[in-house]
Order: sequence, then C-alpha cells, then structure tokens
Amino acid sequence: MASCSDEDFFCPVCSDIFKDPVLLACSHSFCKACLQRWWKDKEIRECPVCRAVCQWSDPPHNLALKNLCETFLQQRCQRSSSGVETLCCLHSEKLKLYCLDHQQPVCVVCRDAKIHSDHRFRPIDETAQEQRQELQKSLKPLQDKLKVLKEVRINFNQTAEHIKVQTRHAEKQIKEQFQKLHQFLQDEEEARMFALREEEEQKTQMMKERIEALTPQIAALSDTVRATEQELRVDDVSFLHNYKAAVERVQLHSLLNEPQPCSGVLIDLPKHLGNLIFNIWNRMKDMVSYSPVILDPNTANPELILSEDLTSVRHGKRQFLPEIPERFEYWDSVLGSGFMSGTHSWDIEVGDNKEWELGVLAEPTCRQEFVGSTVWSVEYSDAGYRAYSPTNKYTPLSVREKLKRIRVHLDWDNGQLSFSEPDTNTHIHTFMDTFTEKLGPYLCTRDALPLKILPAKVSVTVDS
Repeated sequence: MASCSDEDFFCPVCSDIFKDPVLLACSHSFCKACLQRWWKDKEIRECPVCRAVCQWSDPPHNLALKNLCETFLQQRCQRSSSGVETLCCLHSEKLKLYCLDHQQPVCVVCRDAKIHSDHRFRPIDETAQEQRQELQKSLKPLQDKLKVLKEVRINFNQTAEHIKVQTRHAEKQIKEQFQKLHQFLQDEEEARMFALREEEEQKTQMMKERIEALTPQIAALSDTVRATEQELRVDDVSFLHNYKAAVERVQLHSLLNEPQPCSGVLIDLPKHLGNLIFNIWNRMKDMVSYSPVILDPNTANPELILSEDLTSVRHGKRQFLPEIPERFEYWDSVLGSGFMSGTHSWDIEVGDNKEWELGVLAEPTCRQEFVGSTVWSVEYSDAGYRAYSPTNKYTPLSVREKLKRIRVHLDWDNGQLSFSEPDTNTHIHTFMDTFTEKLGPYLCTRDALPLKILPAKVSVTVDS
C-alpha cells in the first residue's frame, strides 16, 4: 500500500474506485460493468486506454486489486468518521452536500454519480443546522426528564436521611417513655417492699414484747415447780410440816391466767400480694394519659411544628422536609389517624390562637392543592367564626363568647359531625352528610400559639 497512490484505485472509465475489477491482457484494469458498457455496440473489443485488442469476452477478475480497493475504502471511511478529514471516501473531495434520499454527506462528484441519480441535495451546513435543531428539540424532553430525575433523587436522598432522623428521634422518645415506666415500677416496688418490711418489723416487735412479758412468769413458775418437786422428795415428817405452804404456793400460780393466742400477728399476705399487678396497673393510670387523636407528622405542612407527643401543633418557620404525597403543601394543615366507621369524640384547646380551622377531611384528598371540596370544619379568623362544608361553603356562626375549647363529635355511620363547647356543653354547629370515605381529624393554623388535643379521662373498671 505504501507504493500505491490514490489514483491506482480509480477506474479509468468511471473515475471512481474500482468495483469488481477485471484484468486485460495489456495489464490495464477496469470495473467489469464499465468495460461491458464500453464494449457495447463495438465490433472490436479493445482496451479503453491503449486500444490493444482483447481476445476475451469475459476477462478474469483482478482479486488482488479488489482487496486493495476494499482496504483503501475502509481506511478512507475510518479517517472521515473519526474527524481526521471531511473528505469523500470515494472521491477524496470535500463533503459539501447532503443527500436527502440516502441521508448521508456526499461530495460534488457523488452528486453526478449514477448511484445518486434523481436524488435531492442540500448544502451540508444548512442540513446540519436543521438537524441540530431537530435533535435539540428531541433532546429537550430528555434534558427536562433528567433534571426531574435528579431532583427526585435529591428528594429520595433527603427522604432516606429523614427516615434516619425520624428513627433516632423515635428511639429517644421510646427510651424516655420506658424509663418513666421503669422508674414508676421501681418506685412502686420499693414502696411495696417498704410496706412489707414495715409490717414485718411491727409484728415482730409485738411478738418480741409478748415473749418478754412471758419471761418473768415462766421463771416464777419454774421456781415453784422446782421447789414443789423438792418437797415431794423429802421424808414424810418434813413433807407434812411444809405441805400447807406448798399447796398455797401451787394454788397461787394455778390462779394465774394463761396467755391467749394472738390474732392478726402474721403478715397480711392478701394485702401485699392480692391482685398485685392489677393494683399497680390501676395506680399507673395516674401517670399516663390517653389522646383520642394522634397527629401524623408525615402529613404536616413544613411550616407546622408538632409537639413531642404528637398532640399539639403550632405555626413556625418552614422546615426542610421530604416531599411526599401525604404532606400538605397548599394549606398549613395536619391530619390525625382517620375513621371509616363508628362514633368518635375529641376535645381541642384553641386558647388565644387567632387563626385556626378544625374538623375532618376525606383522607384521599390531594394535599398539593385546595382541599375545600372534601373538608367539614369550623374556623376562626378575622372574618369571625364560620363553618365550612363542601356543599354550603362558608356559613357564619353566632358565637357569643370567645371559644377556648371545642369538642368534635363524629358519628360516621349516621353522617353527623357536631361541634360544641365542652365546659358548658354549648352547641356550636352540626353537619349532616353521607360519609363514604375515611375521615381524618383535621387541624389548620397560621398562629404561633398551639392547638392542642386534650387527653381523655383514663379509668380502670372491673366487670363482675
């Protein structure tokens, strides 16, 4: 290949790289098709270059030249595709045109070649610009999608980190609560052990005193028994002389009352062991509280701050929280665990909060937009006290005194939701509707003062 020039690979007839070359006796080579066209309608078959007469009608193939041409073409195409040169791999001309039919760059020689006969051509720079624009349009959705996916990945990473934060916080709360329980049980154990030992000490002291009281009586009686036994062993004369005194001494001790058995001197085991666990559980109710509604921090708007026990909420600075479908974005709201049936009641302390709304909301509601179509509530703001429902929208309420506490009573099965003031049992408003979805307790506030779910009374009863 090093001794060959580019011209050695071009057919003298078509001026193109050899295709299926054949070799004449005069040593000249031509494309088989070019040679057949040259000889067509000629009486004498002669070489197109030296005019030497050829005796063969079907000259042999020049396989060596064919292989060289194929290698040359591959090298030319590789150089062109790698950007080393922008020349036509067939004609070594600059690629200035674009064949719209073959969808490939070509040179001016290619344009006149038979293979591109009747084809449409455009300047290569113009076509490249148009196709760049088309590709850019096709690329734009992918770029947008890539941007969204990267944002989603960031949110997923934040969510994964938030899960760890939630877990650590929950672990801390659980440990603190169990420490309180452990401390209560430890104090209870110490108190009951103290009471048991105190009773043991009291009754042991009582028995000690009784034992000490018997000691002189036993000593005196022992002396009398010993002296009388000695009298019984003396001779008859001496015995008769002392008989009267001995009888009086014996009769004196016989008149003494014997100590009676003591009652109530043993440990009162039923007092210490009877229903021990139940009694501890009954006392435990004084240290525990029960909230009929627990707020779900995963639904809370980022500008709401919940208490550690998840029973109160207030408005504060926006927090960086993961974006999840459950979370409210449009309203400064939070939900509690929902109900699909039954009767439920909970009290909310609004205090001096000046902008609040509370009631129930259908849980499937989209949290990223206005939720008024699925909420039943009462609210307080600059507009005063109002009730809201999907059907009647806003309804002014006639409330004479400022409300500090509100009781929400939901009868899901009968489609009734009522609001009242729990201290005076004053009725505020009642909704009647047909509930078909899960309803969650709903709280909304834009005030820094908290709304608090009040604990329910805890009692222990025994069914007979």
